[in-house]
Amino acid sequence: MKTFLPKPDEIKREWVLIDAEGQPLGRLASKIALILQGKRKRIYTPHIDTGDFVVVVNAEKVKLTGNKLDQKLYYHHSGYPGGMHVRTARQIMERHPERLIREAVRRMLPKNKLGRRMLKRLKVYAGSEHPHKAQKPQQFDISSFN
Repeated sequence: MKTFLPKPDEIKREWVLIDAEGQPLGRLASKIALILQGKRKRIYTPHIDTGDFVVVVNAEKVKLTGNKLDQKLYYHHSGYPGGMHVRTARQIMERHPERLIREAVRRMLPKNKLGRRMLKRLKVYAGSEHPHKAQKPQQFDISSFN
């Protein structure tokens, strides 16, 4: 039996719209990562980028369970001595709520060129408005996705 490898012209990329309101951050991010990787498609191949575009709206209304808003820490280092910056999830949520989702999804994607290319197809917006109406993204129900 011959191994099937999708050709670049056979890969059809769809636009998916996801509403993050009331969704737990980790579960939402894992499902978004699966869509970006193309794992819900029949033509999925691990070393070929077959994923779709994902538009996430209402990022400011994503839910963190327990005390994660105050206890979950995000570290960033500037590269200079003493340049460690530590922020809580609450601080990030107040200033840039879309970064919380982007960071959670980034950590669930492959750590290579393929993962960086997949992350470019993720569009996250804090409010309910987005500039991708011309692409006609299909509403996707996260709760029914396994």
